[in-house]
Amino acid sequence: MNVSAIGWVLLICAVVLVSGVSAQSVDKNAGYSVTPAGNLVLPSVMSPMTAGTITQGQTNWYSVVVPSGKSSITADLNWGYAPDSLTLTVIAPDATLGPYHDASDGVTDGRIFLTFSRTGGIAPGTWVFKVYGENVLGTQSYNFVTY
Repeated sequence: MNVSAIGWVLLICAVVLVSGVSAQSVDKNAGYSVTPAGNLVLPSVMSPMTAGTITQGQTNWYSVVVPSGKSSITADLNWGYAPDSLTLTVIAPDATLGPYHDASDGVTDGRIFLTFSRTGGIAPGTWVFKVYGENVLGTQSYNFVTY
């Protein structure tokens, strides 16, 4: 392998590593870690799944009460049609997180599937979720669930 080939291999490895790392972010103000939930095993207890529809520029709101002592919460917004663009903003009792887009979980697939966690636990209280139709042709159906 010559020097040029080694350089290309290193460049490809760097791109793969950076794309995997960029899928995680931390809100510096509130200390929340936001990570893709793609390999998450679904728990036996979750909020009821909500089926909804949204149009261009429309906003739909959801909320869930989080008890104290919980270490994380996962939000799953799934519309399954990548050409339409929805965003998800999470309003915790102590911080606003997002907005998040389709690729925020590392995959562009018409789904935003993220886990929000923090060392010492997440803030108890009412968490509000804003679903926004950023770029929607016609009416887009979706499912939303938290756990």
